[in-house]
Amino acid sequence: MKKLGLLPRLIIAIVLGIIIGTFAPAWFVRILATFNGLFGNFLGFAIPLIIIGFVAPGIGDLGKEAGKLLAITAALAYGSTIFSGTLAYFTSSTILPKFLTPGLFNMGSVNPDEALLKPFFEVEMPPIFDVMTALLIAFTIGVGIAAIEGDTIKKFMNEFQAIVEKLISSLIIPLLPVHILGIFANMTYAGQVVTILSVFSKVFAMIILLHITVLIIQFIIGGTVAGGNPFKLLKNMIPAYLTAIGTQSSAATIPVTLQQTKKNGVQGEIADFVIPLCATIHLSGSTMTIVCCSMAIMMLNGMTISFKAMLPFIMMLGITMVAAPGVPGGAVIAALGLLEKMLGFSQSMLSLMIALYVAQDSFGTATNVTGDGAIALIVNKISGYKLEK
Repeated sequence: MKKLGLLPRLIIAIVLGIIIGTFAPAWFVRILATFNGLFGNFLGFAIPLIIIGFVAPGIGDLGKEAGKLLAITAALAYGSTIFSGTLAYFTSSTILPKFLTPGLFNMGSVNPDEALLKPFFEVEMPPIFDVMTALLIAFTIGVGIAAIEGDTIKKFMNEFQAIVEKLISSLIIPLLPVHILGIFANMTYAGQVVTILSVFSKVFAMIILLHITVLIIQFIIGGTVAGGNPFKLLKNMIPAYLTAIGTQSSAATIPVTLQQTKKNGVQGEIADFVIPLCATIHLSGSTMTIVCCSMAIMMLNGMTISFKAMLPFIMMLGITMVAAPGVPGGAVIAALGLLEKMLGFSQSMLSLMIALYVAQDSFGTATNVTGDGAIALIVNKISGYKLEK
């Protein structure tokens, strides 16, 4: 089972969950619901630690390469991420209502959370502090590391980050398929799963088209600034896109992204700086996926969605996902705290969000790394270089 990737394991878990929810007795589904309750509470406990473990070292590491080039690259990457999230918001606001019934889960007298079977018992696992406190601590420590260039706290935070990454890769990610199995078994038993699957197949199609649109926009801008054919430059990045689909990791795709970026004529030293940096801070594809999926879930639950509420969420998302680990699903794990705190997601909504995001994670990662090549084109031009033949 370990030899299978996360996506195949999730697909198997979803299928088994639907079968179990259709044929298993209520007591068996409640056993799975009990596991889900424990796992969800532990995830809630871990979220502030995950935020500190990701964001503080990520901001601290940016400081060691201080200078104009760093500021330009970071600004371009963040701007691209915010633009992509904003485009996803307006696209979702326009298209989702055409095939999704707002408040569908709340049309009956029973709340969707109440329709699910309850666990046999619950164990409270309160987090050590809330999400916003974790973000403030992470920003303070990260900026402090960059400012004083101290080694002691930096080494401590790097080791803490390694602990958090180990927690995710060795415990949370391996247990995710079991968690998703239980969620879909419970939703099937409650009669909700057919609606969810039919709706989100259309949402996924919309997200893929959005990814392609954003990549075309990024390379039209990058090619125009750098003085190259945008579509030829984008075509050269296809090997990086396909590699990212297979690895589901921006970090693991860096060698191929570097190779194709240099093939596009970007100076070697510029590519060597921009591509590894953007692998941790440029998350346009992941942001689009999270925004679209979260809005779909909110619409199904009859929640109010406004640009005034979503824009701060998108802006915080671009920061919180900085240095998310190179494991499948890392970005959405880092975003869970924001979904809960800023958008009011319940535990069942968070669990559904994880399943929906990870099922499409590889395409978001592929969009992230391919867009890194467009940013490298712009930085190359700003640095005074022309594309090499």
